[in-house]
Amino acid sequence: MKPANELELAEAIRAATGPVRIVGGGTRRVGPPPAGALLETGGLAGISLYEPGALTLVAAAGTPLAEVEAVLAEGGQRLPFEVPDLRGLLGREGVSTIGGVVAANASGPRRIQAGACRDSLIGVRFVDGAGTIVKNGGRVMKNVTGYDLVKLMAGSCGTLGVLTEVAFKVLPRPEAEATLTRGGLDPVAAVAAMSQALGSPFEVTGAAYVAGQVRLRMEGMAGSVAYRQGALAKLLGAGWDVVEAAQSAALWQEIRDVTPFVGQPGAVWRLSVKPSDMPQVLALLTEAQTLCDWGGGLIWARVPDAGDAQAASLRGLLAQIGGHASLLRASAEVLATVPALHPEAPGVAALTRGLRAKFDPRGLFSAQE
Repeated sequence: MKPANELELAEAIRAATGPVRIVGGGTRRVGPPPAGALLETGGLAGISLYEPGALTLVAAAGTPLAEVEAVLAEGGQRLPFEVPDLRGLLGREGVSTIGGVVAANASGPRRIQAGACRDSLIGVRFVDGAGTIVKNGGRVMKNVTGYDLVKLMAGSCGTLGVLTEVAFKVLPRPEAEATLTRGGLDPVAAVAAMSQALGSPFEVTGAAYVAGQVRLRMEGMAGSVAYRQGALAKLLGAGWDVVEAAQSAALWQEIRDVTPFVGQPGAVWRLSVKPSDMPQVLALLTEAQTLCDWGGGLIWARVPDAGDAQAASLRGLLAQIGGHASLLRASAEVLATVPALHPEAPGVAALTRGLRAKFDPRGLFSAQE
């Protein structure tokens, strides 16, 4: 089924007699493909509103992400949260949709400064499991409805309803960017440097650690960037190099899309931890290739694709220190025994069950992509 509009989608949901597999571009699924009747959202496409002066864009959920980014680029603007493209990492084809971005709360390196996808999302329309069309939020950054379904839908992976329309606050594209880099740092020194930079007044928009190198990005007006990168280098001490413009952008695309892992064998974990815990987690990953973003709060790890892919040790450590671990890529044999998503704590699991019972009483959307 491929509904052409929101009403057709609602009718299809009401008529469903069993699980429904909702697919946008099919590029962001975590875990094995779910069962159920295929329902594609690609027919719900198009940008219905773009007001550059109001920094607002509204689009149907099936609109290709590339179309949204192209329209914004023409207006000298962009989505603030730097959407990752993980098709190479996950071995997927297809076209990423803006609804899939929201459903996954997909957010890149700039999250530390601009917030996640959900922080730029100002309105949604969706169809719940009863086939009811629901609207929440609007076209301005204000919500007085009492229930912030906008934030709730971002990252819900389609388990509460099928998005049909999303509205965003957008931002101007910066005039310039520069990245300070320094190699040869161990994890403890790297976290210290990133934390010092992020705690400074110099508006760092990216802080990453890969292959022993720390990267710190600044964006904005050319004069401001030049001043801030010089002042930050002075604050941090000697040994920092500067990479600018396209070369700087290439460094952050590598971080955003985890390109060092593309085409390499192994299972891939996405770990969310406190930045201060990064060195302890990396010490456990002795057989892994790692890449750290968000000042050390996000760790990508490529490990041997065998046994439990280190699930017991990783999730055991995170149970003690806090955080969660998602297995984004692994063999069918590993995924048959290791849950792709981190097990929820009992209290969170109970809250999740309650929300799903409210929005999807027939259990149609238990696993989506």
